[in-house]
Amino acid sequence: MNLDLKAKAVLVTGGSKGIGQGIAYAFLSEGAKVGILGRHLEDLKAAKKEGMEIFQGDVTDAKDRERVMKEFLDTFGAIDVLVNNAGGSNGSSVMETSMNQFEEAMHLNFLSAVDFSKKAAAIMKGNSDGGAIINISSIFGRESGGKPTYNASKAAMISFTKSFGDEMIKENIRVNGVAPGSILHNTGNWKKRLEQDPDKINSFVEEHISAGRFGTVEEVANVVVFLASKKASWVIGSTLNVDGGQSYSNF
Repeated sequence: MNLDLKAKAVLVTGGSKGIGQGIAYAFLSEGAKVGILGRHLEDLKAAKKEGMEIFQGDVTDAKDRERVMKEFLDTFGAIDVLVNNAGGSNGSSVMETSMNQFEEAMHLNFLSAVDFSKKAAAIMKGNSDGGAIINISSIFGRESGGKPTYNASKAAMISFTKSFGDEMIKENIRVNGVAPGSILHNTGNWKKRLEQDPDKINSFVEEHISAGRFGTVEEVANVVVFLASKKASWVIGSTLNVDGGQSYSNF
């Protein structure tokens, strides 16, 4: 399918590894111009492919966000697609997790994406074709299963996606999200757990994932590039589960 993304300028945060890297490569395969943002220069250099630019920075740092957006615009001249993928997990149970850790999770998984979204949308307003913003949340933004800090911040992301999607479609900017389930990749926690205790993890897959296997970064990336394209023109403010049937939520 031709998604008509050729020459579109795409910024992927957390794009040097895992799901973010897969998303960046998927846009490259569609002929887009891609920039990836990450904290570690070595990882960015290792992920870089032809047609891709790298931007080093910490998404939780407001000055870095401002600088990276300026550098991206200086490089590509516009921004057509923003993918807010950067994120992580911290803490344990609610009572054993400090307030600082809750605040850190909100800044990393949610507030940084809000700021990038606002910055990108302000520029996309001037695009003849508008733009697309894709927020990567999690099925655990809708139900329990992850750490409380992660669940709360990803739930906020899903809610923000709906609110901002309804607001920005009036400017021809579509805001949507993807909620992955358990995705297996070389730099992820599931890979480590599988190596440490294969019997336990294989039992988890059999019991909790209807499709009977882990998902791949490519399967998440395929949905992201679709949502960024005009083929998804009537999808507004939605967060789509990409989880092989893992989620228990019925909405």
